[in-house]
Amino acid sequence: MRAAILCICAALLFAAGPAHAQQPDQDPMGQSFFAPELVMQHQEAIGLSAEQKDYFKTEIRAAQLKFTELQWKLQDEMEKLVALIKQPRVDEQQVLAQLEKVLAAEREIKRQQVTLLVRIKNKLMPEQQGKLSELRTKPPTK
Repeated sequence: MRAAILCICAALLFAAGPAHAQQPDQDPMGQSFFAPELVMQHQEAIGLSAEQKDYFKTEIRAAQLKFTELQWKLQDEMEKLVALIKQPRVDEQQVLAQLEKVLAAEREIKRQQVTLLVRIKNKLMPEQQGKLSELRTKPPTK
């Protein structure tokens, strides 16, 4: 029973993590960051320089490669966890050890996401950040 609850918690964390990370505007920490999509969508409005554009393209490409690698690792660790809990008798220590691997993979994904967001913010000028904050809060035009 305990192992099943742990698996459910892990699955919820797995499902909520990426969705939550894609919508940084929905959490207090996200209010201070700017999603790559937001920056690129409003690059003209905020006056991104060619150097900033190149920097963002490089950072986003590198992050995408890392995210793909980490997603594969997370999926692999999740499959191992599911295999352990599907057994007729579940070894609690094995399940908990595998859960730690799942949580470590999730932690690394979140770390990479925050790293990218910090790099984006630090490359934006204060005026650009202010403009993006305004644009983020405006309702979409139809």
